Amino acid sequence: MARYTGPVCRLCRRLGDKLLLKGDRCFSAKCAAEKRSGPPGQHGTSRRRPKVSERGLQLREKQRARYTFEVLEKQFRRHYHEAERRAGATGLNLLQILEMRLDNAVFRMGFAESRRQARQLVRHGHFLLSGRPTNIPSCEVKQGDVIAWAPVSIGEEPYEIAKASIKGRSIPSWVSVDVDNLTGRVISTPPREEMDPRINEQAIVEYYSR
Repeated sequence: MARYTGPVCRLCRRLGDKLLLKGDRCFSAKCAAEKRSGPPGQHGTSRRRPKVSERGLQLREKQRARYTFEVLEKQFRRHYHEAERRAGATGLNLLQILEMRLDNAVFRMGFAESRRQARQLVRHGHFLLSGRPTNIPSCEVKQGDVIAWAPVSIGEEPYEIAKASIKGRSIPSWVSVDVDNLTGRVISTPPREEMDPRINEQAIVEYYSR
């Protein structure tokens, strides 16, 4: 499966905003976006950045959502078409589809410190989805689904790290987590107020509508 393998801090610097792609490291002094706040590239801040057009702003919002959820263009476009097909506001549908990806649900439940780590854990078969083994990060979870560590993963290093750090993580209201047994349940569809406020979903809809 195709995925971005380049330096993720470069993406934050390109947008001029922290996307929190490296989890706890993004809040430390090691954050590359803090050390080098200018855009990436050979010339860095030595050149004046041209004024961004409306189309450019729409593209930037689409890229922000893509980078945040670490989805490549082909898959992101597929998510958009699915959001368009569903009843309701296309932009909200799109964000809900992204939020209810299995890798994001694992991250939101506090089992991983970043979406990238959550994706890797899912790909390596560390989780069961409602009792079934799955290694597809883009699998969409539904209300009532239970995410649990696979029996073979209990006691391994990723499990122990999650168990030690989960109490300090912020858990959204649309999921519930059993901290003692390290299992999570999807309670409802994510409300807009608990999604990333920096993403302008209307601009994404306008970008794809042209």
